[in-house]
Parts: sequence; structure tokens; C-alpha cells
Amino acid sequence: MNCRIADLRNKQVVCVKSGEILGYVSDVEFNTTTGNLDSIIIFGRPKLLGLFGKYADIVIPWGDIEVIGEETVLVKNDLPYCEKQ
Repeated sequence: MNCRIADLRNKQVVCVKSGEILGYVSDVEFNTTTGNLDSIIIFGRPKLLGLFGKYADIVIPWGDIEVIGEETVLVKNDLPYCEKQ
């Protein structure tokens, strides 16, 4: 199955074991040297309606992705994921 980066955006990301919804794919990181996709990024949720900034972004390594479906991405339950400030 071929998938474009634009197709990944706004897919819901769910942990396989806990069933927790982590958020939606907002961006991706790829290695320009090798051309490989390294991780997907979920932008942090706003704190108190956005008045106090936002939580850190969640970075999920490509190896932790189990399945990419039509509307969701299932990931392994190796939390906590790396959070970017």
C-alpha cells in the first residue's frame, strides 16, 4: 500500500494495549540522507484553552507503528514517548 505524507496528516493515533487516543498526526520527520521516515509527530494539546501555551509535542518513532489504517494509526504501548519542547 502506498501512502503519501498528506494522507498521514490528521489520522488518529491510538495505543494498541491501552486504547488511549494520543492525538492526531500533525507532522513527520524524515532523514534527508537516507530518505527514510524516522517518526511521526503529534502536536501538544493546548493548556487551559491555549492561554497558558501547550503541552510538549509527542514524537513516535517509525518502528513503534503497528498499523496504518484508513483513519487511524495504531502504535505500540512503549510510553512515555519522547516529547519535544
